Amino acid sequence: MDSTPSPSSSSPFDLVSSALGQYIPRGGAAAAAGDPTDGRQEQILGAVNLDRELRITRSNLDAPAFAELDVTTGSPFVDLLPQGDVPTVLRRLRQVLETGEAHVARVQRLRRGDGSELVVSMSILPAAAPQEGLIVSVIAMARRLHLYAAETAIGTSLDIGETAQSLAESLLAWGEVAAIDLDFAVWTGEGVTERAQGRSRLRRAALVPERAWPEGYVTLGDDLPSDASRLLSQAIRRADAPQSIVIPDREAIERVLGSPRLVRALVPGDRSAGVACIPLVLEGDPPVVLGVAEVWRRADRPFADSELLDLQELVARTSHHVDLARQHQREHTQVLALQRRLLPRSGGGTVQTASVYQPATPDSAGVGGDWVNSFPLPDGRTALVVGDVVGHGLGAAATMGQLSMEARALLSAGLAPDEVLEHLDETVTLLDDAESGLAAGYSALGSTCCIAVYDPVTHRVALSSAGHLPPILMSPDGRAGPLAVRPHPGLGAEFALREPFEVHTFVAPPGSLLALYTDGLVEDPAVPIDEGIGRLADVVSTVHPWDTLQQAARRVVSALVPTGQRDDVTLLLARMIGYRKGDTATWRLPARDDAAARARALVSALLRQWSTRDATREKVLLLVSELVTNAVRFAGGPITVRLIRSGHGLLCEVGDTGNGRPRLGRGGLLDDGGRGLHVVHRLTARWGVRWTDTGKVVWAEVAR
Repeated sequence: MDSTPSPSSSSPFDLVSSALGQYIPRGGAAAAAGDPTDGRQEQILGAVNLDRELRITRSNLDAPAFAELDVTTGSPFVDLLPQGDVPTVLRRLRQVLETGEAHVARVQRLRRGDGSELVVSMSILPAAAPQEGLIVSVIAMARRLHLYAAETAIGTSLDIGETAQSLAESLLAWGEVAAIDLDFAVWTGEGVTERAQGRSRLRRAALVPERAWPEGYVTLGDDLPSDASRLLSQAIRRADAPQSIVIPDREAIERVLGSPRLVRALVPGDRSAGVACIPLVLEGDPPVVLGVAEVWRRADRPFADSELLDLQELVARTSHHVDLARQHQREHTQVLALQRRLLPRSGGGTVQTASVYQPATPDSAGVGGDWVNSFPLPDGRTALVVGDVVGHGLGAAATMGQLSMEARALLSAGLAPDEVLEHLDETVTLLDDAESGLAAGYSALGSTCCIAVYDPVTHRVALSSAGHLPPILMSPDGRAGPLAVRPHPGLGAEFALREPFEVHTFVAPPGSLLALYTDGLVEDPAVPIDEGIGRLADVVSTVHPWDTLQQAARRVVSALVPTGQRDDVTLLLARMIGYRKGDTATWRLPARDDAAARARALVSALLRQWSTRDATREKVLLLVSELVTNAVRFAGGPITVRLIRSGHGLLCEVGDTGNGRPRLGRGGLLDDGGRGLHVVHRLTARWGVRWTDTGKVVWAEVAR
């Protein structure tokens, strides 16, 4: 039988039989199509139609394989389910109704009229017309078909919790309760070594069915008691090899556990009297146990040898899926740790910041290269950075971390935003070079970045963008709109397409709000990108000056992100505060021999007005004298002296038109050159240089 579905096929019978055709006996397809004479005895596939109230409207379950199923037109479909499975299946049914997305090949038990149960592979499909409800197809499962369908369902997710849950649901066909307990190192994505097996710490990763459990019983997400973990680990490792065990009755269970507390923790109820414990083994030399699968049964249904073999085969087939999920969890943890490391800590006392990062999906495949950062620069300014690295996963995260740290280092060294982007552009190009060893399977070409540097004295912002969407600026009067930033091809563009990075300068008075974001916040396939940016500006304009900025950021994201989010979303809000007018002073002096004396007089008067301590005042005066003298001697041109009073200390800046970089050398006691910088170095908590369009600024901070 050809198992390839026809592209135009919409029949639920065709959908399921094409996927599992090799397991359907000959004649089954004809019988499934409704022929009462051809292959009726071998029919194992049927269907039930449900209305939107989940009541049965018609069915095709009259074959012998479905004997004793009470399928009555007008009755609720959930009447066919064991009581413990009702919440889970109801949720799946309603989910397909709401989304229109099929739920295929779920291993499910159905209740017969005589109290026994039939194991089927159940698929929930939306009807051709939404108002007609659902079609539930069922396949009566032979042993091999059951194992195939269970393995197929378990391998569909890389989330370790979902993988464990799928395995538990498949194991439920052999008992009343199924649980998966994983080694804690597996749960967190770490490696499980043979040496650590003796001190296993088990955590309950899955438990079915969903119901209220007795007090004290270990439920989903709980750690097993340490002695229970040790007992289970030792029980399944007999003769130093992992083996399955069966404890047949309640009396034997109580004797093995030896403690009422452990009985309450591990036995799911009075009806469950026998248990099969099957180790999840990762093959190797030696083999490594990832955890334990437990299947519980009533006393009147002991495990047959053939059933134990089936359980062992299913768990063995799916253990590698658990290990793949473990590896995926490890990458997920690493990526998120890096992402959290890059989140803004503080914008300094002159800027309030808040950020939101929301991945498209909760697993590591959805953790991408979006990053934001805000940090105070040593000279009192504040840097705001947002970037979007191409791709997802560990490769994108590694590139994101490298670019973020490089941008921070260069900005702290005094480079302007456009100069920083030039360096990042070169870095992305080098990372894509095959000889670097980092290009295999990943390319960062086309990544984007936007850098803004805020001066809290002049309230001016210098901004440069590499292919990034324009930031939104809201003025203190509440008007908001995108900045007119010239488009750029992005980082790592081909040489012929490269353009110089421009600096866009604008005034952001105290109370202004700047929004930096990535495209996932505004992109919607149904609307133009300009409309998405306009919607963002409208939402940002509703942020009130006394709103808590973090709450405002979350509100902006929730108002804009569509239900079916396709990309990572990142938003950085920055509220400009700046210094108070009385905390700063600026003087412009000619580059003459008396410039140092004039600067000392002006600064001395201001420090007395600020009631600065004598010791601090003497340090600042000496510092100003040295910096101004150096500017006159080596640079020339008009000299700018600026003094800033902050919470940490006094920041002194001297600007000139020179382009030489002051360096602290190892001169001797009698060497005249560079002696001024040694004085500056000893007087200050820190000092540095930043470059401007007209020259440079040497800044230095003195503790108050």
